[in-house]
Amino acid sequence: MMIRRRILQDQEGVAAVEMAIALPILVVFIWGIFQIGLLFQANAGMQHALGEGARYATIFPTPTDTDIRNRVLAKKFGTYNGNLGSLQIADTSSGGVVQYKDMTLTYNQQMHFLFIPVTTVTLTRSKRVYMPT
Repeated sequence: MMIRRRILQDQEGVAAVEMAIALPILVVFIWGIFQIGLLFQANAGMQHALGEGARYATIFPTPTDTDIRNRVLAKKFGTYNGNLGSLQIADTSSGGVVQYKDMTLTYNQQMHFLFIPVTTVTLTRSKRVYMPT
């Protein structure tokens, strides 16, 4: 009876057991925050690149769609962990004159949460550029 009471009151090693339970969960949460941060960085890089492409599209003389695509690719950042799709440019004309261009950019990133399988996340950003007449 005395030995049983002593074992129940013994506190040695409790911190090690608690750490063994809590540490893996903490590491998964920190890794997840890092992965979400990479998505936010890619989103910001896409928005920046589309903004630069929109500014470039409004200069005189009007650049070609290929020049705009090259400008967007040159200004992107944060898209290193996934696949950046090609820039899609759609012209809307009225009376033979281009009124505006819709630019759409997509980005796919496979998420890695250590031992937890997660699907691919797709980000799509668009920008409408009104052309000077």
